[in-house]
Amino acid sequence: MARLPGTGLAKGLAVTLRTMTRRSITRQYPEVQPDLPPRSRGVIALFEENCTVCMLCARECPDWCIYIDSHKETLPAPEGGRPRARNVLDRFAIDFALCMYCGICIEACPFDALFWSPEFEYAEYDIAELTHERDRLREWMWTVPPPPAHDPHAEPPKELPKESREAR
Repeated sequence: MARLPGTGLAKGLAVTLRTMTRRSITRQYPEVQPDLPPRSRGVIALFEENCTVCMLCARECPDWCIYIDSHKETLPAPEGGRPRARNVLDRFAIDFALCMYCGICIEACPFDALFWSPEFEYAEYDIAELTHERDRLREWMWTVPPPPAHDPHAEPPKELPKESREAR
């Protein structure tokens, strides 16, 4: 089967003409904000009240981009008890120039102190300014959406006792 010379060019021009007549779907970004999925990953937020300075997030991070400093504080003993020592968070910073947004730190945190925030506008002009301290991470915490509601038709969790699972 012989091809006529120029058929590829004609097909390409037809595609070009077809797309030129369609309406553009480009959004003007700064003026029109994008519609993000409900649980999209943007930046890591810190809920400082839940942080016990256990350092699991920093140890599990494959990029070593989490910096934590703390000191021990002794709490006075209640009547008849002994004084307790606890870690107090001095510095919690994440270097987003190094972070690969894998979420391992969020999964490793046993006290739910780290969350995904949908914020994505945190660019800086200087790469050295991409290390965000705990004040900035705390600000992003208030943009974290609430978790989705449980499905009423789902199976009960396996952690519940067998009797309460059967009662449902």
